[in-house]
Amino acid sequence: MKEIVFIVEESQDGGYFARAVNHSIFTQGDTIPELKSMISDAVRCHFVEGEMPA
Repeated sequence: MKEIVFIVEESQDGGYFARAVNHSIFTQGDTIPELKSMISDAVRCHFVEGEMPA
């Protein structure tokens, strides 16, 4: 696997949430930069080392 695609949407309560297509990865953040950081953390937590996409 070379990439994971995320769908990003604005939350009604403010901020943003993201969900991965074809994976059970969900996260949220108050700003887009924070959301990007949270996505990176969520991906690292979801995969074991050596199986994580680049």
